[in-house]
Order: sequence, then structure tokens, then C-alpha cells
Amino acid sequence: MSKKQSQILLNEKEKNLIELIRSTEYGEIRIVIQNAIPIRVEEIKKSIKL
Repeated sequence: MSKKQSQILLNEKEKNLIELIRSTEYGEIRIVIQNAIPIRVEEIKKSIKL
């Protein structure tokens, strides 16, 4: 069996998003998307569990 490989073309913001995700060691991020393009990433800094 041969695997089919497909390529996805990324725009600059998508490349930056992937780099940010890979550089994040742990935590949570929120991604804001408009018109199918990531425009902002918010790092969740504080979470309080009671």
C-alpha cells in the first residue's frame, strides 16, 4: 500500500500560529479566527481551581 501525501499551503499567520503552538511547553491558548484566518492568540495566564 502506498500512502497519499497531500500538501496544505499555509499563509504567514498560520505559519506563525504553528510555530507558537510548538514553542509553547504547556498551558492553554485561545485562537481568534476571522474569515477562516487566525488573527489573534490569547495565552491563558491564570486559572484558579477551587
